[in-house]
Amino acid sequence: MITVICGTHRPKNITRKIVDKYCQMLRSAGQEIRLFELEELPRDFVFGDSFGNRSPVTEAIIKDKIIPADKLVIISPEYNGSYPGVLKAFMDGMDPRLWKGKKVALVGVASGRAGNIRGMDHLTHVLHYLRMEVFSNKVPISKVNGLLNDQGELVDTETLLVLQRQLDEFLEY
Repeated sequence: MITVICGTHRPKNITRKIVDKYCQMLRSAGQEIRLFELEELPRDFVFGDSFGNRSPVTEAIIKDKIIPADKLVIISPEYNGSYPGVLKAFMDGMDPRLWKGKKVALVGVASGRAGNIRGMDHLTHVLHYLRMEVFSNKVPISKVNGLLNDQGELVDTETLLVLQRQLDEFLEY
């Protein structure tokens, strides 16, 4: 089972457009997936929902979407030259042993030119520390707004090909 993580909790975020397309592509490849949006977390989880004080909502997310996943796909926007703090807070609030050995693919999303390359590098260091296997083919998506149609769907042919290549290779990984 593969869990796709939308690496932000901002309402109406553009990253979700990429997440939706990736989930669609995984389903088309016959994969069982679960989607985890950080918006699902309780509003106060950063201060009151970790280290032995777990809410039932967060506990259910961990048991349903993180623990059973063999592989993860983290699709994360660039926030201030890195990945969102809410994603880091979620990872920090879990027992590190729950992440160990999982394989993970990364997709970075940015409105600028770098496609969150730095954020994916920062995230890679954390994931390696947690003893996860980070897939080498990371996809930076730059100038994301120009890759979407009027309905907000990812339609850029080159980007779709790059994502499909990553997905195909990751499924073999």
